Amino acid sequence: MTYNHKDIEEKWQETWKKNNLYHTRENADAEKFYVLDMFPYPSGQGLHVGHPKGYIATDIIARKKMMEGKNVLHPMGWDAFGLPAENYAIANKIHPEIAVAQNIIRFKAQLEKIGCTYDWEREINTTDPSYYKWTQWAFLKMFERGLAYESFEPINWCPSCQTGLANEDLEDGRCERCGSTIEKKPLRQWVLRITDYAERLLSDLDDLEWPEAIKESQRHWIGKSEGAEVDFVIIGSKEKITVFTTRPETIMGVTYIVVAPESPLLESLQESLENKEEVRRYIEAVKNKSEIERTALGKEKSGVPLRGIFALHPITKEKLPVWIADYVLVDYGTGAVMAVPAGDERDADFAAIYNLPVRPMDDPGTTEIGRRVTKYKLRDWVFSRQRYWGEPIPLIHCPQCGVVPVPEKELPLRLPAVESYAPSGTGESPLAIIEDWVNVECPRCGTLGKRETNTMPQWAGSSWYYLRYIDSMNNSELVGKDKEVYWSPVDLYIGGAEHATRHLIYARFWHKFLYDIGTVSRKEPFARYSSLGLIMGEDGRKMSKRWGNIVNPDEMIASYGADALRLYEMFIGPFTQAASFKESGVAGAEGFLRRVWLLQEKIGAQESKECHSILHRTIKKVGDDIDSLRFNTAVSSLMILANAFAAEDSIYEESFEILLRLLAPFAPHITEELWHRDGRHTDSIFNAAWPIYREDLLQSEMITIAVQINGKLRDSLEMNASASEEEVKKLALESERVKPWLEHKEIKKIIIVPGKLVSIVVQ
Repeated sequence: MTYNHKDIEEKWQETWKKNNLYHTRENADAEKFYVLDMFPYPSGQGLHVGHPKGYIATDIIARKKMMEGKNVLHPMGWDAFGLPAENYAIANKIHPEIAVAQNIIRFKAQLEKIGCTYDWEREINTTDPSYYKWTQWAFLKMFERGLAYESFEPINWCPSCQTGLANEDLEDGRCERCGSTIEKKPLRQWVLRITDYAERLLSDLDDLEWPEAIKESQRHWIGKSEGAEVDFVIIGSKEKITVFTTRPETIMGVTYIVVAPESPLLESLQESLENKEEVRRYIEAVKNKSEIERTALGKEKSGVPLRGIFALHPITKEKLPVWIADYVLVDYGTGAVMAVPAGDERDADFAAIYNLPVRPMDDPGTTEIGRRVTKYKLRDWVFSRQRYWGEPIPLIHCPQCGVVPVPEKELPLRLPAVESYAPSGTGESPLAIIEDWVNVECPRCGTLGKRETNTMPQWAGSSWYYLRYIDSMNNSELVGKDKEVYWSPVDLYIGGAEHATRHLIYARFWHKFLYDIGTVSRKEPFARYSSLGLIMGEDGRKMSKRWGNIVNPDEMIASYGADALRLYEMFIGPFTQAASFKESGVAGAEGFLRRVWLLQEKIGAQESKECHSILHRTIKKVGDDIDSLRFNTAVSSLMILANAFAAEDSIYEESFEILLRLLAPFAPHITEELWHRDGRHTDSIFNAAWPIYREDLLQSEMITIAVQINGKLRDSLEMNASASEEEVKKLALESERVKPWLEHKEIKKIIIVPGKLVSIVVQ
């Protein structure tokens, strides 16, 4: 029978589904393993060949753990709220609810073609009211404890997406989604006090089995600084300017004070300000500058003096001028700095431009000035979006009671159906004009109030989704306690490195809050995390419609099979590094699978001892490599083993079936077919045990010894591993490739490194 990947793959995918092979069972007596992908948002374009890389990796891990007898949870769902889904819907003139439903069908069909082990009974969708009920519930718990608060401060406003954004949604001062330059815009919004968890988010990183680069990214984003807050009283006013400094000992070098252009202090100083119009024009001119533009070293600094405003130096009692300048940010530190031109490059540049004094720091100040404090670069999470497609925030604004939570018994607060879902452009969500939804009685006093019309960001539903997989059908609580204790934490989480300072920080914060209120049993959600390298186009660029280099996985599967695509994506290079996709590589993987297919004709009554030794070395190598996510070297070892089998006159049935079990996580369809050939097995190969190697067979009987003369390689010799040093030396000296280099030479020394090298020194 010839190898026909199409028939084989369709057959076994249908059989696995019929037999419910991937159903996750609740078995408290079995050792669990929870492996998780970052769930995708279902875009209209579907998957390209770069997307499945992580999904294939987790699938390989899941299959190996199944064969090791673990109770495996490997779920999948959809991150379907938020700007990407809404923007797609607007561009294609289709309601986001309809677009999301259609796109999910497409994504799910593609994932099933790849042959993933997902338990679809646990499938979740962040736009499902039965799911976002618990997102709303968690928000209300934060509101009850003062972690959710209403703010009117300037926020990041994207003029294109027409919504507020958190700092984590920006890239170099631009909207991560559309690339527009961000404006600072005063807007009413809801904010979560993630900064209350800054120290725990920082210190608990030490306990995680994560790549150091990812942990360092989080440390940098959280940005812990220890220093002092110092008050500079404004002369002739009750106001004061509080600055934060990491170097309070430099206070004697302060010659002026700078506040951010967005500082609310400016409003209270209007009566004393002598150059109101000049200040107003400056604030207007800098409001659209990005944070990078404002703070980068080497950028020319600009500012305006607050004429008539002076601050009192707390030690010298000197009258200090006060300026506003764009290199000071309102949301970092206290939004004001004490300028020490003799000790700070930015202060020195600014002083030089505006001819401000520089005072040498010959007389250092005391380090006990002001209040010792710890500050963080991390800002509170701007949680409102002025869009339609998001979880409704379950709050009611009552003229009598203030802000009142929607009663828990009324959750979920469903997103109302609308005809127009495009952003309003007014700073309010499109929900604001739906009067029969907005106008509602206050649940406390019965007075007519209004619902909150901002919606939650996409990050809300993705901050806790891994918990819902554990207990996806639970209607009475976010997650059942017994199930959470059993399945937590996630043993291995795989996703993109770009989420190091967004999703991963948000999810850790959300989890720690749930830990504080007793919903979860552990402080951290993900015990081990690994990022994956991008698969680029064949031209070396990121796959994009713009470059025309997108490759559809459906086409690769149709031509070469899912097993070949899976194998190639793992063989393409180290898992965490980027690599360029080449169709020829998929064809090569299919060629290898055809060679494996033909090995069934080699089954006989004997095989060499060396071949058996290679087999057991491969068992160890492949097992270790999968656990270490070194998938490319595992595939390489399997290829070496298959080539060794092909060189034999015959191989044992048992040896062939060990190869199938080792290959099965990578290429499940062909191995399942070969496992069942001639009716030899009735159960799935994934219910068979993972092979166990024998220690005594790990040492090869034949080894390769390099022969060097004066440090240069002259020959490589195959010999028995048990050969004595005298035998090794004799074989090296008698080598026909070595002899010419010894003629008319005096051998000064022969060094033997057992099992590896013969080094001959001649003169």
